[in-house]
Amino acid sequence: MENERLAALRRDYSSEELSESAVDADPFVQFSKWMDEAFASGEIDANAMTVSTVNADRRPSSRVVLLKGVDEGGFVFFTNYDSKKASDLACNENIFLHFFWPGLHRQISITGSAVKASREEAEEYFATRPRESQAAAWASAQSSVIESREELERIFAETQQRFDGEAIPCPPFWGGFRVTPSRFEFWQGRASRLHDRICYTLTDGNWPITRLAP
Repeated sequence: MENERLAALRRDYSSEELSESAVDADPFVQFSKWMDEAFASGEIDANAMTVSTVNADRRPSSRVVLLKGVDEGGFVFFTNYDSKKASDLACNENIFLHFFWPGLHRQISITGSAVKASREEAEEYFATRPRESQAAAWASAQSSVIESREELERIFAETQQRFDGEAIPCPPFWGGFRVTPSRFEFWQGRASRLHDRICYTLTDGNWPITRLAP
């Protein structure tokens, strides 16, 4: 019965057109335009993105993280450097980012490579985080096995007490990754599954635009 229900799911898209002539020549500008429209439309967690990495055994994994910065130098997110994604990137810098905004019938896929962001950038962003989030960064040995939820909460409480009355510094094992794109794909849902897919691929310092079949 469950398979029948899944097979029967249907949703048509009747969104605006996405054409080669309508998009900006710069994929970063086009990205910023769509991100602004996602925020304006009320999309929940519009800066949430799926980050896919590959480990030393060539096994892929994905998780959702929050985009915290974008400029001509790339896309920035922050994490524990002992996490699985950081371990993957230490042996394979290739990375894939994916944004999905269902209310706008839009997706953006970004292929690129990731390197650690500067320490200054990590400390600057860390200082803007809520104090509880700062303490959690120290308390959580991300991706490691823990005994129980109670154990995690005990360590969190001890961390808060440790830094009581003083600023919480950025942990040495915590920081950012900067993703340098080599390819963008902008996907716009259209009627009858004839979706628009506009692709930018970095070639000799330029971003030629192509259309892909849906």
